[in-house]
Parts: sequence; C-alpha cells; structure tokens
Amino acid sequence: MIVLVLGGARSGKSAVAEALVAGWEQPITYVATGWAAPEDPTMAERIATHRARRPSSWVTIEAGGDLIGALHTYPEGSMLIDALGTWVAAHPDLAVDVDALVAALLGRSGPTVVVSEEVGLAVHPTTESGRRFVDVMGTLNQAVAAVADDVRLVVAGRSLPLPPSSA
Repeated sequence: MIVLVLGGARSGKSAVAEALVAGWEQPITYVATGWAAPEDPTMAERIATHRARRPSSWVTIEAGGDLIGALHTYPEGSMLIDALGTWVAAHPDLAVDVDALVAALLGRSGPTVVVSEEVGLAVHPTTESGRRFVDVMGTLNQAVAAVADDVRLVVAGRSLPLPPSSA
C-alpha cells in the first residue's frame, strides 16, 4: 500500500503522515530527505522538531538525495518518507528520475507513506529555478498519486481524502 500525503509549507502534512503510520506494524522506517546546511539554523531547528516528535522505536534513515537507494535497501516493513520536495532540491538542476522512484515505491512489499509538497496552490514563482521546482514537483506528485492507493491533501492540519483520478 502506498499513501501520498500532500500539503503546503507548514500545513501539518508530516504530523498527519506520522499519525497514519503510528498504528502500523513496527518498526517504522522513517526516511528523511531533508538536511540543514551549517549556515541554516532555521532548517536545523525544523529537523530537530521532527526528530523530537518521532517515537524512539522508529528507525531513521538519513537518505538525503539517495531516496531510491534507501527504498531498495529497505524493501520490506512499514515506511514513512518525508519528503519529496527536499529530495528534489538535493539534485543538481532538480533533475530526478521520476520513473525510478515510482518503480522503487512499487517494488516495496511493506506499506509506505510518502509526504510531498503541494506547490500548485502557491504564488507563481518569479525565478526560473522556482518555476522549475514547481514543474518538477507537479510531475512527481502526479506520478506518485497515479500509483498510490490513497492520496490525502492536508490543509491547516486537516486531512482531506482525494478521490481517484477520473482520467
């Protein structure tokens, strides 16, 4: 089973995803794709908040940009991936292999929750790199949603189930 949890910045998507997996078979493998540069104390604080919220029984994998490798390394058991946006940002020119990610997700035998940033509701970026990020995230989110058994949109900490695509 694959569950995609989408939401904007600070929407509560990670907390919703954590609550979803809390009742699943233990241990939970938490795959973190975010990182904090030494000159970014705000991001380090966000990561620390996420770490403090997780139960100590969860196994944390700091995958950074190697999310596909982590999926291949841990093909079984319950998994929470947080998040696709920081995974994309870890790649030069935001160039990610969407098909390889989808294949790796489908190749897992355990249930997986994937957290991702919904960027289509935000202000239109004024920079080329910002527009590229929105385009990549839109393509990536649609590809993961196409194979997900459940897709949820989180707004203000509330989770809304999204119906399957009619296309």
